[in-house]
Amino acid sequence: MRLVALWSAFVVVHVVTAITGWLYPSQPMGDVVLVYEPWSAAALSGGEIVGVTETWVYPQLALVPMLIAKIMSTPLIAVLGASEAYLIAWAALVTVLDTIAFAVLVGRAPSRPRRVAAWFWVAALLLLGPIAMYRIDAITVPIAVIGGLWLTRRPAVAAVLLAIGAWIKIWPGALLLGAIVAVRTRMRVMLTAAAVSACIVVVLFLVGADGEIFGFLTEQTGRGLQIEAVAATPFLWLAMTGAARIEYSFDILTFQISAQGADAVSAVLTPLMGLVVIGVTVVGALKATRGATFARLFPPLALTLVAALIVLNKVGSPQFQTWLIAPVVLWLVLDRTRAAVPAAIVLGLCALTCLVYPLTYDALLRAELLPVVILTLRNILLIVALVVGVRAVVRVPAPRPTTHRE
Repeated sequence: MRLVALWSAFVVVHVVTAITGWLYPSQPMGDVVLVYEPWSAAALSGGEIVGVTETWVYPQLALVPMLIAKIMSTPLIAVLGASEAYLIAWAALVTVLDTIAFAVLVGRAPSRPRRVAAWFWVAALLLLGPIAMYRIDAITVPIAVIGGLWLTRRPAVAAVLLAIGAWIKIWPGALLLGAIVAVRTRMRVMLTAAAVSACIVVVLFLVGADGEIFGFLTEQTGRGLQIEAVAATPFLWLAMTGAARIEYSFDILTFQISAQGADAVSAVLTPLMGLVVIGVTVVGALKATRGATFARLFPPLALTLVAALIVLNKVGSPQFQTWLIAPVVLWLVLDRTRAAVPAAIVLGLCALTCLVYPLTYDALLRAELLPVVILTLRNILLIVALVVGVRAVVRVPAPRPTTHRE
């Protein structure tokens, strides 16, 4: 009966989430139908191939699920039209991948920690709403969950999955980095991930993407400060007084802050992110060398690295909250008691994010008080999540291995 309840909730939440995408304001399915579908249609029709013939904001493997959804939608086009068919195919693809990962998580007789983790995942999807399904990030969450669950039993397969996830959307690389630090088979994980990446680079080079292979990294350097980014919060309050402006970037297809000092803040964030990631990784490595167990070290380390990618990002897209789901699922499985606070924080982040986008996003673009307050609370909670993660990593017990003399 527990399994029946879990799977029933899983199905209901996916159906509800898919439907609300059609009902909520501000086009929460916009990226799927306005950019994913045209990108995939162009590639299949012999036109420009993003990431190969032109610079792209995503790693190249992100195009693969977009193409799969386009192929899946073909039989439905005559009945529904291209856009509607593609949206349904995308939702179906995400649901199939989630189903596979959910089955790996709960199995046939799940332990209590795995059941709690499964309920958390379902709740997070429900609270975050359609943005949890209708973005490329939704493809990477189940891949990251399976990869994280298999790190100790199937480290090579886990490394393959996490490397593929990173070549779809960069953030699973944080879990891969955490695994290299925390798992005992770190060399196998590192070499396998490197081999996967090398194979992808070779294939991209052979298909003519030599000048665009790492374009997804250089494309980010010219971005401004997006309005939902944590660092943009003070500027939003200035926008309410007219001291800052919210402007749309047609190059990046997003709303950014235009104000004195915004460019300087944006320029500082990426180097600062790198420093924080390096610092957290060093602390994790010291814990590992002093005997910290994988179950205690990896979950908080993974969550902290992912949280750093969000908090110190010049972009603050709402779908970034999906990145936090996988580390918390893994934390609940490996160390349920200590994962309670992070899980509650992430659920709160999902709910606040949905209130901002899509529910009050139009008002946010006008810099009205209510959405600015909600977004401010969300961004403060993101900082809290990072602090909680850092504190958990620092407090991981790491007794030095003792040497025994004969």
